[in-house]
Amino acid sequence: MFSPPDGPKLPSVSVSPSAEIVEGSSVNLTCSSDANPAANYTWYKENQTLLQGPGGNYYFTSISSKDSGNYHCKAENQHGLINSSSLSIDVQYGPKLPSVSVSPSAEIVEGSSVNLTCSSDANPAARYTWYKENEDSPKASGQIFTITDFRAEHSGNYYCVAQNRRGSQSSTLHLSVVAETWKSVIIGTTPAVFLVTVWLCVFLLIRKKRTSKQLQGPGDGSDNREQSEEQDELHYASIHFSKNQTDPVYSNIRPAGLRKHEGQEEEEEEEDDKVEYAAVKFNSASTPPRTRGQETGEDPDVCYSTVNKTAELNRKL
Repeated sequence: MFSPPDGPKLPSVSVSPSAEIVEGSSVNLTCSSDANPAANYTWYKENQTLLQGPGGNYYFTSISSKDSGNYHCKAENQHGLINSSSLSIDVQYGPKLPSVSVSPSAEIVEGSSVNLTCSSDANPAARYTWYKENEDSPKASGQIFTITDFRAEHSGNYYCVAQNRRGSQSSTLHLSVVAETWKSVIIGTTPAVFLVTVWLCVFLLIRKKRTSKQLQGPGDGSDNREQSEEQDELHYASIHFSKNQTDPVYSNIRPAGLRKHEGQEEEEEEEDDKVEYAAVKFNSASTPPRTRGQETGEDPDVCYSTVNKTAELNRKL
C-alpha cells in the first residue's frame, strides 16, 4: 500500500528496565515516530544534546547518580520535526560516606550541651543512627544527636550510620571533655601571667637605661678638659707653726715687684677673689730651725693651704 510523504508523528519514548534504575546498571532509552521518509532522532538531557542518528536508542552502559534528570527526543525528516514528551530518569544509589560534625566546635566543657550532626548523599534519602564505640545499643536516631549535659563518661568515639535500601556507610567522631575546674584555673592564671610579663618588661627597660648612663660616664669630654685646666692652676704651699704658737696666722702676700697702674685698677678689682697664699713660718727663740732633712719628714704641725695662681698674675710677674 502506498503511503504519502509525511512528517514525523509525536514520538513515543521508553526506558529499559522500566523498574527502578540502580546506579551501576545498564539502561536503554528508546524513541520512535511514524514518519515518511523515516525520521532521524536526537536525544537531549535538559537542553544538552546527547546523540544524533538514524536510530532512536540511547545507551548507558553503567549509569551513575549524575545521570539522573529529564530526557526527551526529537524526530525529524524533510517534511517536519517534532519533540517527544519528557522522560524522567531517577537513579538510585546507596549513601555516600557521611560527614560528621560537633557543635560547638571548640573544647567541650563539662556540663555544656553538645550537638552531633551527620549528613550523607543518598537516593532514596538515608536514615541515620548514632552509636557509641563498644556499645551495641544505639544512642540516638536521626541526623542530629544532642547531649544536653556532657560529662566525663560521655567522652569517647561516636559513629553515625547512614542507611537506605541500596546500602549503608558510617563515619566516626571523637569527643573529649575539659573539666570545669581546669577552665577556672586557666582563666584565673591569665591575669597573673600578664602582670608578670609587664613587670619584667619594665624591669629590663630600667636596667637598660642605667647601663647606658654608666657607659656614658659622669660627664662629656668638655667637662673633663675644664676640670683638668682648673687642676693645672692649683698650687700647694705649707705653713709651719712653732709648738708655742697657738693661733694660726694667715697673710695675703702679693708677689714682689707687682705695681699698680692706673689702667690696671679695674682688672685687679676683678681679681680680688683670686687670692694667693704663701708659706708663713714662725719659730720660737728656743726652737732651732729645721733642716732640709727634717722638713721632709712628717710634721703634725704642718697645715696645707691652696694657692690659686691665675694665668693673668703669672703674666704680670
